[in-house]
Amino acid sequence: MNKLWILVLMSHALFAQTISYETSQGKETATYDEVIRFYQELDKKYDQATLIQVGTTDIGKPLHLFVISANKIFKPQADKVTILVNNGIHPGEPEGIDASMMWVRELLTKKTLPSNVVLCVVPVYNVDGILNRGLSRINQNGPNSYGFRANSRNYDLNRDFIKTDSKNSESWQKMFQTWRPHLIVDTHTSNGADYQHAVTYFPTQKDKFNPLVSEFFTKQFKPQLDGLLTKAGFDPVPYVNAYGATPESGYNGFNDTPRYSSGYASLFNCETFVVELHMLKDYPTRVKGTYAFLEATLQLSTQHAASLIKNKQKADEAVASKATFPLSWKLDRTVADSITFKGFGAKYKPSEVSGLNRLYYDRNETFTKRIPFFDHYVPDITIEKPKAYIIPQSWARVIELLKINGVKLEPLPKDISVEVEAYYIEDYKSPTKPYEGHYIHTGVVLRKEKQTLPFYKGDYIVYTNQSSNRYIIETLEPQGPDSFFAWNFFDSVLGQKEHFSAYVFEDVAADLLRKDAVLKEKLEERKKKDEAFAKSGAAQLEFIYRNSPYSERSYLRYPVYRLP
Repeated sequence: MNKLWILVLMSHALFAQTISYETSQGKETATYDEVIRFYQELDKKYDQATLIQVGTTDIGKPLHLFVISANKIFKPQADKVTILVNNGIHPGEPEGIDASMMWVRELLTKKTLPSNVVLCVVPVYNVDGILNRGLSRINQNGPNSYGFRANSRNYDLNRDFIKTDSKNSESWQKMFQTWRPHLIVDTHTSNGADYQHAVTYFPTQKDKFNPLVSEFFTKQFKPQLDGLLTKAGFDPVPYVNAYGATPESGYNGFNDTPRYSSGYASLFNCETFVVELHMLKDYPTRVKGTYAFLEATLQLSTQHAASLIKNKQKADEAVASKATFPLSWKLDRTVADSITFKGFGAKYKPSEVSGLNRLYYDRNETFTKRIPFFDHYVPDITIEKPKAYIIPQSWARVIELLKINGVKLEPLPKDISVEVEAYYIEDYKSPTKPYEGHYIHTGVVLRKEKQTLPFYKGDYIVYTNQSSNRYIIETLEPQGPDSFFAWNFFDSVLGQKEHFSAYVFEDVAADLLRKDAVLKEKLEERKKKDEAFAKSGAAQLEFIYRNSPYSERSYLRYPVYRLP
């Protein structure tokens, strides 16, 4: 064997032992190529680990999942807890990427694999973003360079878990539905105020969860997690989401709707911890804090494996039979808790740029005090689930996403006519500028009508007796803040296709009023109640048209129908 080949083998053997974060003394984060080679080497070296491709990404490279299983079975196992660690959804926040590499290496080399846990790690979710390396987070203290927040189509992937514009998101959802984890750790770096804490995080908003799952995590898992983090030297606080300029006035828990990883996972009774290391702490501190979080999560998941498995099973069963579902939530500021917060003095001084007062934090002036924390949410809009929904096959992308997310759909075997509840969109609001490529509809007002409509062979019935009910209802009910309607999947029904010429319809309208006493009475009643309407000939013609057989019945009719 020649010397060059020996050197190559030695370099490969050594590679899995160190990463650029370590060789640079915490100044660098791993590149995409380094990350994938690292996990490939671990795959080759250890029988208890495998690196699999779970789909593709918008940039054409595969999305990987690294699986560790003590019994060498690399698939979901009913008697084991599945933990998913999601890294690099925002590659400019890379501490989870580096921490996970060192963490799994230690688990495998020291053979400290728990027998009741299957560990899944997404090395880098936003592959597109990590390849777009540079400097883009001016508020962040290291590393020297890193990836970009958005993917190659400029989507923020942590807003893409319902609309699924990216291939990354579609691949991730397929992976999630295959593994159906009990718990996720999604690794991030914070933005915002300055304070002493290095580790902040938020769990899935507790009030949205099945009570059994929520109570366990709120009263047992989370307090023990906080204790282990504090013991490791990382006294945590809830993710700092301050109302005012500084956090000591109090702040609220994060309302994670389904567009986010944690809100999406909660639809399937999976707890997510979004860990946010403080941006102004040095990079080694942030990596070590993330490592400590991963260690603590694994320790507690091993300790509470039986409860995690049982609680999720019961929650899945409960959601299948649950009748009433909140669609949106609002913060109840009459209910406040308090937390111990370690901050820096917030002060003001003249700006060297503008000469006006500017905020700064005096790190020589520290404080520790109890501050208000608001984390009680109550339902804002609540609906009774139907027996089922009927979706015409023409809405193919909606049907495809339901299937990707484990929803069972039954195709109609033949053409039928059936009485359904149909929604009409009475009102909605849309922004003037796009958000993540969409104009999100809010303030949706509905009118419900019973109609007998034709449906065709190949249209789909979605019964609401499934463990995926929250996904079904929160995406298909148009008033949901992250419904498919909100994300513009059905915007074509908002456009009218036919109308009338006033000079022609005048005579038709007069004839309709002569023949229809009920319509004439409705018109007169409206004129009495609405002075502006009474003075507008155009408005009166429109009213008659809307209440005539000539009206376009599909206009503003939401094309997903309820079977009561």
